[in-house]
Amino acid sequence: MRLLIISDIHGNKEALEAVMAVPHDDVICLGDIVDYGPSPCECIDLLMEQKIPTIMGNHDNAVAFRMDCRCSYAYKHLSQSTREYTWKVLNDVQLEFLRSLPMDIKREENGKMLYFTHGSPLSFYDYIKPDTPEKTIQEYIKDLAADFIFIGHSHLPFIRKIKTVTLVNPGSVGQPRDGNTRASCAIFDTDTLEAEIVRVEYDLESVSRKIGSKMPNADELIAILKRGY
Repeated sequence: MRLLIISDIHGNKEALEAVMAVPHDDVICLGDIVDYGPSPCECIDLLMEQKIPTIMGNHDNAVAFRMDCRCSYAYKHLSQSTREYTWKVLNDVQLEFLRSLPMDIKREENGKMLYFTHGSPLSFYDYIKPDTPEKTIQEYIKDLAADFIFIGHSHLPFIRKIKTVTLVNPGSVGQPRDGNTRASCAIFDTDTLEAEIVRVEYDLESVSRKIGSKMPNADELIAILKRGY
């Protein structure tokens, strides 16, 4: 089975539709559906309509419960200004969907335990990046019995082995920050137990036009998408 892993959609409908076109048998979303992008309603609706298991990200929590997202300083002003926009456009059903999201998902495939969360097993605020020291990661995962751990949050795709555990970050669907403007996702083959990062072109100009016509800090948001960070 080809399991599609998506994360950090951030209101980018065009990017979400592009990664959903990657051949797959099942999907799991690691959270952060909202903020930064112009189409949070459509992204939530797609996840609800297709009954895609979805985890709560720090931005989903911030929108749902009117809390600080505690994101990085460089992007915090954008998350705050776009959150005001997000609150205006979401309806009660979409907000309730965000409030109901779990903190993690566990499932067994081919005799291996798979664990899915947004940041780290300890908190959706924790960043695990490609260069996070192994010692730090071991502290995050030491109490978790899992063979594969799938995380988002950093917007930086990677596959990394820490002793007997494989960590997979699919990168960001709607806000790539690794210098590559293409939408990022991952495919996990439950038969071979192998993961791969997949990059997909999407209609960036369409998203940019929507941001320009609807959102605060539009020039900065568009520049981030066009730089890939």
